Amino acid sequence: MKQKHEIRCNYCGSPAILKPASEIFHDPKQKGYVYVCSHYPSCDAYVSVHPGTKTPMGSLANAALRKKRILAHQAFDQIWKRQIMSRKQAYYWLSDKLGTDPVHTHIAQFGDYRCDQVIRESRKVLINNRQNVSAA
Repeated sequence: MKQKHEIRCNYCGSPAILKPASEIFHDPKQKGYVYVCSHYPSCDAYVSVHPGTKTPMGSLANAALRKKRILAHQAFDQIWKRQIMSRKQAYYWLSDKLGTDPVHTHIAQFGDYRCDQVIRESRKVLINNRQNVSAA
């Protein structure tokens, strides 16, 4: 029998609870769910779930880390969106740069340090391929 894994907040250690995204984002048009620290909003850590599932997209993150993850994705995604590499190749390249297993190379799991690495290494690729880095 598969055991249910409890999701806990990375910041305060409290259990996370599943809430409708519309409730957290104060937007009735928002679909899906979000895992939120049970001390929300005093602890503002949360993570969205994959559409149609209860599987978190990554680890809970506070506002600063959520912003850093967005910046990391913006920089990294330009590598495959500008066709420097395929998306799959870009993720293999990233896992090699970070020394991580490709299966576990997900920006939604990264902390500040790893996000900084993603941004720095992605910008190097863009510069080396004569791409405008301002958009990244």
